[in-house]
Amino acid sequence: MPFTDIQEDIFERRESIVRSYCRNFDTVFVSAKGSEMTDANGKTYIDFLAGCSTLNYGHNDPDMKKALIEHIERDGIAHGLDMYTDAKAEWLKAFEDNILEPRGMGDYKIMMTGPTGTNAVEAAVKLARKVTGRSNVIAFTNGFHGMTLGALALTGNAGKRAGAGAGCNGICGTTHLPYAGAFGDDVDTLDQIEMMIDNSSSGVDAPAAFIFEPIQGEGGLNAASAKWMKGIADLAKKTGALLIVDDIQSGCGRSGDYFGFENAGIKPDIITQAKSLSGMGLPFACVLLKKEHDIWKPAEHNGTFRGNNHAFITAKVTLDKFWKDDAFMKDVRKKADILEAGLQRIADLIPGARLKGRGMMKGVDVTSGDIASDMCSRAFEKGLIIETSGADDEVVKVLAALTIPEDQLQKGLDILFEAAQETVESHKIAAE
Repeated sequence: MPFTDIQEDIFERRESIVRSYCRNFDTVFVSAKGSEMTDANGKTYIDFLAGCSTLNYGHNDPDMKKALIEHIERDGIAHGLDMYTDAKAEWLKAFEDNILEPRGMGDYKIMMTGPTGTNAVEAAVKLARKVTGRSNVIAFTNGFHGMTLGALALTGNAGKRAGAGAGCNGICGTTHLPYAGAFGDDVDTLDQIEMMIDNSSSGVDAPAAFIFEPIQGEGGLNAASAKWMKGIADLAKKTGALLIVDDIQSGCGRSGDYFGFENAGIKPDIITQAKSLSGMGLPFACVLLKKEHDIWKPAEHNGTFRGNNHAFITAKVTLDKFWKDDAFMKDVRKKADILEAGLQRIADLIPGARLKGRGMMKGVDVTSGDIASDMCSRAFEKGLIIETSGADDEVVKVLAALTIPEDQLQKGLDILFEAAQETVESHKIAAE
């Protein structure tokens, strides 16, 4: 049924009030290709959101689409629980050859979880507790790890935690400590964290695990330094805890490397992956774990949808197409420089504004949620889809596809600059 034949109030009448992104992008999208989305009125938008880093390779990549259609047309397996299938075998081999082995990570196993990032985080925390026999997990300020109860306990955002309707930490045994730069660039939080762990009267129980994001996506694009990540890895080893790196949003090339922690030279005990893992927006999440931690009994952790074979098909295409050599990452780093220059122009317009993030996961802290929201609204009117992040939604966050053409990236940045100029002028008028 064409959209024009559907009552326009169907969303308001039938969809839960919990919906969110549609409130900022109040139109009906009907098609997408590359880094563009088109609505029912025929208006095309440049996409600087990319499914919140789920579409690192853009919308409807032609090679992924072709492979998936061929798989469906030959009646290939769609759903297989965790049974062996050809699609799974081919993805596992491609991931081994193109990601694990070149990075000296041949000692990792791959655990299929439920289809979302929060499923992977829940599995990672369960395993850390099982391996260590401890319950406390150390998470960090401004972190975001998912919306199920265990993952939500690790999350810092008060608004998201409020949705649980209960005290998360008491349920799930979590301690929150300061993330890198939490007290400003001049304060090394590693010293404080180590003091809290070493002090037997700090109230911090011996941890089962430390969990952090290399770049905090929802938390405002706070990027941990290589030194900080290495320090947490060393502290985990010292205390007999496991190191979990949540690389769900910062992974799959977003940081400028496949993994967001590669610049620190660390080898986490457990790594969570999701979002762009399938390459095409299909649900797919997994946990990478060192072999010595693979102590599960069969079916001790499972899930109905841990065998999305359609996602295996498109995910293998990403590995064959983008990860056989370093050409793709060189291109991404070049675009990251263009992005930084464009964002710096915007930061220069706004007193106190500053750049945040790393690689193709960058944004501008414009000091105010109202200013950031106004900028994004004006950008949308001009044909750019972009969102905010941060504790008070004060960061305008760019998550453009890594495959976006340079001229389209620049066009989007120009739209954002125009929106910023109008916003600054509007807020000057409002202040008078």
